[in-house]
Amino acid sequence: MTYTIKAIDCVVNPITPEVMRLRPAWSKAFWHGKIGRDASVGEGLSHKQMLELMDKAGIERSMLIATKTGQMGIPGSWHLPYSLVAEAVQQYPDRFSGLAGLDPTEGMNGVRALERAVRDDGFIGAHYYPHWFELPADHARWYPFYAKCVELDIPVQLQVGQSLVYDPARPLRSVGRPITLDAVACDFPELKLVGIHVGIPWTEEMIAMSWKHKNIFIGCDAHSPKYWPQSFVHYINSYGQDKVIFGTDYPVLDFERTRKEIEALGLKPEALVKLLRDNARNLYKLP
Repeated sequence: MTYTIKAIDCVVNPITPEVMRLRPAWSKAFWHGKIGRDASVGEGLSHKQMLELMDKAGIERSMLIATKTGQMGIPGSWHLPYSLVAEAVQQYPDRFSGLAGLDPTEGMNGVRALERAVRDDGFIGAHYYPHWFELPADHARWYPFYAKCVELDIPVQLQVGQSLVYDPARPLRSVGRPITLDAVACDFPELKLVGIHVGIPWTEEMIAMSWKHKNIFIGCDAHSPKYWPQSFVHYINSYGQDKVIFGTDYPVLDFERTRKEIEALGLKPEALVKLLRDNARNLYKLP
C-alpha cells in the first residue's frame, strides 16, 4: 500500500539488541503474552530494520523514548540511558527524534539531566509514566520537571488511562486519570501536555481535558484504532482535529497495521493529515 501522507510517530520504543539486553525480563513476556506480539520482537531490531518497517508504513519520523520505568534499585524498574537514544538521533537525524524519560525520585538531578538532554543532545520533549512511580500527574514531585519543560519550551508526554500488570511481582496502581491534568494545565498554562495511550477507560474525561485546555493534547497510541471509542474517532474528525497526535507505542502496536486501521476509519482528509503529521509538526516544531 502506498501512503500519500508521510506520518510522524510520536511514541516509539527503541528495541535494538543492545537495548533489549538492558530491559528487564518482564518486558518480553509482556509484549508476547499480554500484547500478543510475535516472540521474535523480544530479540530486538536494528535501527535500520526499524526504518524499513517505518518506510513500509509511510512513517517519515519516529520519536524514540529514553524511558525511565520506576525508581532504580526497585525490582522490575529500569532506565534506558539518554545516550543510546542520542546516538540513534545523531545517526539518523532526519528520521529519529529523542524524548527524555523522567523519574521524579531523581529530583533536581533529573531536572538538570533533562536540560542537558535538550540543550546538548537535541532532545525535543519529555516523557513519563505516572503509574511506574504511583504518582499522579498533579503530584508536587513532577512540578520541577514541568517548570523546566516550560523554560525549555518542550512538550511533555505522560501516560493516561489504566495501567496494566507488567511485572507480576509488582502490580501498580492506575493513577493516570486524565482529570489530574486539569490542575497541571491551570498551574502551567504555557506547558504543552500530551496525554498518551488515549485515556482508556476514561477517554471521555481525556477528551474533556483536551477540549477545555488549549495546552492539552491526546496521543492515540497503544490501542488499536479499530477498537477506539467512537467518541474519540468523532473528536479527531471534528472539533478536536487540532488536538490529537499519531503514535503507536511500538512495539506495542505494529507500524503498518496501525496505519492501515487509521486509513480505514474514513476520516476527513483535513483531519487525517492533521492527525498523522501536521499536529505533531506544530507541537514539536519539526521541519
